[in-house]
Amino acid sequence: MNVLVKSATIVDPKSDFHNQTVDILIEKGTISQISKRIQNPKNYKEIRLDNLHVSQGWFDSSVSFGEPGFEERETIDNGLQAAAYSGFTSVAVNANTNPVIDSYAGISFLKSKAAKHAVNLYPIGALTKNSDGIELAELFDMKTAGAVAFYDYQKPISNPNLMKLALQYASNFNGLVCSFPQESKISGLGVMNENVTSTSLGLKGNPALAEELQIARDLFILEYTEGKLHIPTVSTAKSVALIRAAKQKKLDVTCSVAIHNVLYTDEQLNTFDTNYKVLPPLRTQNDIEALIDGLKDGTIDMVTSDHNPIDIEHKKIEFDYAKYGTIGLESAFGALNSIFTVKKTIELLTKGRERFGLTVTPIAVGNDANVSLFNPSGSYTFSGNNILSTSKNAIYKGKELNGTVYGIVANNQLLIK
Repeated sequence: MNVLVKSATIVDPKSDFHNQTVDILIEKGTISQISKRIQNPKNYKEIRLDNLHVSQGWFDSSVSFGEPGFEERETIDNGLQAAAYSGFTSVAVNANTNPVIDSYAGISFLKSKAAKHAVNLYPIGALTKNSDGIELAELFDMKTAGAVAFYDYQKPISNPNLMKLALQYASNFNGLVCSFPQESKISGLGVMNENVTSTSLGLKGNPALAEELQIARDLFILEYTEGKLHIPTVSTAKSVALIRAAKQKKLDVTCSVAIHNVLYTDEQLNTFDTNYKVLPPLRTQNDIEALIDGLKDGTIDMVTSDHNPIDIEHKKIEFDYAKYGTIGLESAFGALNSIFTVKKTIELLTKGRERFGLTVTPIAVGNDANVSLFNPSGSYTFSGNNILSTSKNAIYKGKELNGTVYGIVANNQLLIK
């Protein structure tokens, strides 16, 4: 693939051309020249787009597709195409399939399905067999097959000794253990944040305490084992404070936040719209402010769309019985760009690779082209026409978002809308 990208503003602090508007020549998937003006004697395809900006390719640390087992929600092929047109060049994919991805064969299946795509798929293997929380899965075998982390998606490990063993065992091969922050005995049957809103709506509440207890427990276990822990999708102010204190103690811990948890409060549930039923639940404005502060000071290491397609049969039902989850790849850039500067938005979308053991590729001559193409200006109202996923459970419908994603250049392929 040979292409000449014209008049692109580079947003990449690790590049010598950061904040400069330049032409970028890509030959056979590799950046061969970056200059103010590049001639095109070989008549390569030229990319000229309005207010074009280019950054390192974006990475999402928590994406769910349906395949295998739930192909009606999202196939790997369609999911990776949606990721590409949403600006992502790499996604870490959860194990919440049927069967659960908890073996060497399962990891190999995901890798083989994604082999020829522009977007890199990095499998996250289940932490326990069948994600049942009883017995550790084949962690080392999955690591050998290409798993970048181990996580029972949105299922907390209730047995503290199992978490201790997981952290100790994975440390032998530098494995990354992920622990969903929820104490199930406290959260109970709660379907939204426990607060004034849940009381007024007559819905069972899931208190912030459930998340904070689990995080406190896991941090104590982490300190004991000296392991390597990632806490996905934190949502409360006290969670941020606990992790900040743990980092000050030099514990090897990182965390992420779902983008929708920094945009919406639990008051959105007043309409009983099940698209707002997510896990962890939407919290309060005070929590949002603490999450944003955590992103700004680095306590929260990365954001995620927490893209989770759910078929209509499991969303268009009574609120108590609807499944948790929203799609989010398509709206990730526009949502972040509506609350942060362009520089911070891109920083958040490109962080996280190193924690998952992936290569960081600055925009430089001689490096493989792994870049996202976008326009940070302008606004639009997110609607069904913007949905690229098979499932339509989008929390952002009707939300005004900022900026436009054009596509990506990655793995010697060009994908633009």
